Amino acid sequence: MVVERVMSRGLGAQALFGFRYIARFNYTTHYKRVQMYRDEKLSCVDCSAPFSFTASEQEFFASKGFTNKPSRCPDCRAARKAQRGEGGGGGNYSRGGGGGGGGAREMFDAICSTCGKTAQVPFQPRGDKPVYCRDCFTPRQSYR
Repeated sequence: MVVERVMSRGLGAQALFGFRYIARFNYTTHYKRVQMYRDEKLSCVDCSAPFSFTASEQEFFASKGFTNKPSRCPDCRAARKAQRGEGGGGGNYSRGGGGGGGGAREMFDAICSTCGKTAQVPFQPRGDKPVYCRDCFTPRQSYR
């Protein structure tokens, strides 16, 4: 439940009411629109267990632009996330879009073009460009 009150500019809603709030300034009326949140009890759609949707979570959801309330308890959310294999960050990035998954990269052996030592690189060398070991590559990063 979101309680909305219109207050004049100088009053502090948190001091008056003791709620967490987000203040938005309406330029046409020169009043602050204050949203105050209270803890809510919701029911999980998966396990039907009651869980608390706290005022700080509501404030976080509002700051991210989320308009819907969570439908799953934290345990079911974590289980669903683990089942999908997402490590966080959201979207389809973890399924091959480039967002840095969690798996180990395949490393390839190469010969350093400068010193001749064996080096491990995260790409398969084609032979048309020089490949450097870590010691020889580090001094070459002057372009950064």
